[in-house]
Amino acid sequence: MKRSEINALIRQADAFFAAHGFHLPPFAHWTPVDWRSQGAEVAEIVDRKLGWDVTDFGSHDFSRIGLLLFTLRNGRVDDPRSKPYAEKIMRVEVDQVTPMHYHWHKTEDIINRGGGRLVIQLYNAAEDDRLADTDVTVSVDGVRRTVKAGECVTLDPGESITLTPRLYHKFWGAGGPVLVGEVSAVNDDETDNRFYEALPRFAAIDEDEAPIYPLCNEYLRYYRS
Repeated sequence: MKRSEINALIRQADAFFAAHGFHLPPFAHWTPVDWRSQGAEVAEIVDRKLGWDVTDFGSHDFSRIGLLLFTLRNGRVDDPRSKPYAEKIMRVEVDQVTPMHYHWHKTEDIINRGGGRLVIQLYNAAEDDRLADTDVTVSVDGVRRTVKAGECVTLDPGESITLTPRLYHKFWGAGGPVLVGEVSAVNDDETDNRFYEALPRFAAIDEDEAPIYPLCNEYLRYYRS
């Protein structure tokens, strides 16, 4: 992805979140210059990879396969004293796919917080990690619901679904961009994602202009505690 594209997408998402009454914390707007002046007191932001995250999963076509999200809070799986939960907010575009994947350990609630509809395709994982042909049972706002393998659950604004470990899912927007929330157990993008097709989690970036805000995996370029 080009940095200019990432910058434009962040500006668009920032305005989209605010238009829906969802306001980001102050560090969302720290520039590289701001990051160079921070001290040890912000180590949690760096360590937990809070902040902006824009990826095309190696597709080179963000509008078709990609995701923009902002991690607001997160714990550490190796620190029982840390937060045992995480929270994210996302902008999901119409027909923009987040590829099929599951989490080895994380349980998450995916929430349509406004905008269009969120479509989620579901499969159980077979023992060999292929897509199983068994029915899928999920909780949609506390109501148990069973669908056939590969069927979709569509969430209107205000609706949510609970996704448990080893439950394959991919999602996209319909009818308009979707403000999507995630409330989950601790998030670990390094070891807890199992994509059905091997994909890079973070984008390779062509630095055609300076970043307006660093991405969550870039802080150490600017920050020295």
